[in-house]
Amino acid sequence: MMLRRIGAWLFLTLLVSATAMAQPTDAQKSANERIENLARGAPRGYFPRGFSGEQVYWTLVGIDGGSDSGLLSEDGALEVGKNGFSIEPVLIENGKPVTWADASITHALRDGYLPIPDATWKHGDVSLSVAAFGVGMRERSQLIAHYELRNDSASARDVTLALLVRPMQVDPPMQFLNSAGGFSPIHDLAWNDRVLSIDGKQRLFLLREPDRVFASTMQAGPIVQQLESKTLPDAKAAQDPAGFTDGAALYRVNLKPHSSATFGIVAPLSGEADLPHVKDDAKAWMQLQEDTVAAQWHQKLDRVSLQLPASAPPIANVLRSSLAWILISRKGDELRPGTRSYDRSWIRDGAMMSDALLRSGDVDAARNYALWYAPFQFPDGKPPCCVDARGADPTVENDSPGEFLHLIAQVWRYGDGRDFLQRMWPHALATFEYMQRIRERDACNDAKTKMFCGLLPASISHEGYSSHPEHSYWDDFWALIGYNDAVTIAQGLGKQDEAAKFAQARDEFRNELYVSLRTSIAAHRINYVPGSAELGDFDPTSTTIALEPGSQLMALQNRLPNDVLRVGFERYWHESLARAQGGQWSDYTPYEWRNVGVFARLGWRKRIPLLLDFFFDGMRPREWNQWAEVVRRDPRAPGFVGDMPHAWVASDFIRSALDLFAYERNEDQSIVLAAGVQPRWLEDGGVALHGLLTPYGALGYTLKRQGAYVICTIDQDSALPPRGLVLTWPLNQPPGRTTINGESAQWKNGELWIRSAPARIEIKTD
Repeated sequence: MMLRRIGAWLFLTLLVSATAMAQPTDAQKSANERIENLARGAPRGYFPRGFSGEQVYWTLVGIDGGSDSGLLSEDGALEVGKNGFSIEPVLIENGKPVTWADASITHALRDGYLPIPDATWKHGDVSLSVAAFGVGMRERSQLIAHYELRNDSASARDVTLALLVRPMQVDPPMQFLNSAGGFSPIHDLAWNDRVLSIDGKQRLFLLREPDRVFASTMQAGPIVQQLESKTLPDAKAAQDPAGFTDGAALYRVNLKPHSSATFGIVAPLSGEADLPHVKDDAKAWMQLQEDTVAAQWHQKLDRVSLQLPASAPPIANVLRSSLAWILISRKGDELRPGTRSYDRSWIRDGAMMSDALLRSGDVDAARNYALWYAPFQFPDGKPPCCVDARGADPTVENDSPGEFLHLIAQVWRYGDGRDFLQRMWPHALATFEYMQRIRERDACNDAKTKMFCGLLPASISHEGYSSHPEHSYWDDFWALIGYNDAVTIAQGLGKQDEAAKFAQARDEFRNELYVSLRTSIAAHRINYVPGSAELGDFDPTSTTIALEPGSQLMALQNRLPNDVLRVGFERYWHESLARAQGGQWSDYTPYEWRNVGVFARLGWRKRIPLLLDFFFDGMRPREWNQWAEVVRRDPRAPGFVGDMPHAWVASDFIRSALDLFAYERNEDQSIVLAAGVQPRWLEDGGVALHGLLTPYGALGYTLKRQGAYVICTIDQDSALPPRGLVLTWPLNQPPGRTTINGESAQWKNGELWIRSAPARIEIKTD
């Protein structure tokens, strides 16, 4: 059941790939417990939220493909590099500390979607804005953070900004997978003017001379408590073999009425720091750096233009942010679902992230990922399920072959050259032959296991099967996708004999797959597509893969009994409806975004808004346009949430969100338009989509209501698929008289075919 699965792919990773995952050591656990004990005895806010029994949320700060990245917490603490120390702001007014617990905090991204996050405290008439971003190249990158104090009152205010350097990550102690969260030891801390060295290495540069710095250890008490003392420590260096050293830099400011003061830091991630010259205005330098970074991100994220009215959810901005999270999460060309808990590259995640990248216009990132992954293929042709710093993981996950073939074919289909396809041919051929070898042939002679005939063997790739391998239809749907894409690869290279061979294998496998599905459905007496053959379990989120990118809607409807596809998603709809209306639930994984695209394909336009509203409510914080792997009903209930943002979830969102406006329908070689566009959006100004990349080229259109007409215009430079475009009717009342470029046109079953561009379609509505 979808409501009982928590961190679906998390449990797979935990139980199966444990050998590749660094679990917290006893020392780490002990250190975290020590800090948590101190937090329990201190006022709320004296320690980070994650140590105080509350769930904390954060976002990524870094560059595209950087070797390391920072995290900015919702409360304004900045983690410098993976497993690194953090810089936490505290204000002092009238001798008393003001912490995150005393302030109301709001959040923003620059321009609404760029990966330049901001957390702003408000305490009375004084506010503190903390913004951070990554800058530089992969071989030399750094974090820049600026802290703006503002006085909104009519009286002058004396305020001290304290930047605390603490032996704690932003990644909280409840994070335990691969990268243990919480404690980050600082054994030796030393200030030298504006430079902070940690364990002998320069790690932090202050862009303005502080009024005071000091170093201490947690044995002297919580550092926030020390700020209350009239006599601060004098030491500029401190050591602690246990790693509990901390320190602070203080800026005392007399803020005139309605004035502000800005301070900044630079923290290297890779290579040496790139600092302003002594004579430079630090504030102006930081602004120049931020503006430059913003312009670079606009170039990457604005290839696809989506304009929606204010009445629509924030789909457009979240699309662009999600693309940024994928790019920052990758290491070089290696696509990763995360930078901490999921600091590995799964071909499963990478193939689906590549689909999102391709549709967003970034062919280079998808191609480079395929080229990076291919050399890790095993000699027997098996694509590894995942790759990390130690190389290819030999764990058997039988979705990998189909996903690898799909990745190769998609890069080719979206416009990469023949040279790429030729280079990947040996890998594609070896993958096809591997699939052929491992298919279960012996089962065909055994009546008890006939439902497994011709399928891929049982594996643990699917959620929930980690304790015991099962014949997962997730694997087999991916295999069918892979067989079909193998045909595409061979045809792209003009290898007709191989293409015919691949097509024969595909057709044989498809027939055996549908026999297995019918047999399993009958054996378990169920009325939905099962997750696995032997269990007959209900898991619609995994079934989505048969429709996107599987494009098997018509085949599933025609070859399975009693419309089991729609029945299964109907059940999912009713469970979702109950959940959204306040029914009993505790958590879910936002991989469920895939179901939104399926609803568009099933023609369930009216049901889509409820899913959109529910899933958007799961963003933490909402203004940062992101999801963790696990979303809890109680946002402050502490627990593992996976990486945040989670790049595979981001790709699920991108693909489903784009499906609302345009998706490829392979069975009739068309592209379907506006299947998820809502009537109110047309009333409130309409929608406009331009620059969407498809396998046939760029696509763009506008759709809006004008008086008694709905007007759709297809961009002049739009590239159409072989059969053309299919406009779905978005309003509740039936369409009236329709013309395409002035010629009369007819609707059929709520669809209008458009076979040329540019085009102007006028539809009478009354």
